[in-house]
Amino acid sequence: MRPMVREGMAAAVGLAWGVTVGSGFLALLSVLDVVPRLVQLTRFKGGLLAYQWALIAGAFISTLSEIFPMPMSLSRWMAAAWGLFAGVFVGMVAGALTEVLNVLPILARRLRLERVLPLLVSAMVIGKMMGCLVNFLFPELSP
Repeated sequence: MRPMVREGMAAAVGLAWGVTVGSGFLALLSVLDVVPRLVQLTRFKGGLLAYQWALIAGAFISTLSEIFPMPMSLSRWMAAAWGLFAGVFVGMVAGALTEVLNVLPILARRLRLERVLPLLVSAMVIGKMMGCLVNFLFPELSP
């Protein structure tokens, strides 16, 4: 296969994966009302817009850092601050998800999908497992 065709195919697959992951991330945030719940948990008045922009900026900067890696040398204090902020973010999102995780059964009841709920959860688990297997078995496909 020609290198240009191979690179074009890799770019198309990467774009498709990015759209898929981004769509899933946005669906998760919007269906589970993660951002409004974060605002409610932190009691940060006017925080909705700040959290939304922080999520957008974080996703954009992390995407750019994956595409254009830049070596950085941080002092111990800067690395500690970076880790602290990353940990606080992950902890806050995990806390908000924990608070609103009962959305899946409620959504299944409203859409009258109670009978297939175990199948939906199994499909999510199998999809995650298959994605991890592809990532580990074919590392050349990962960026």
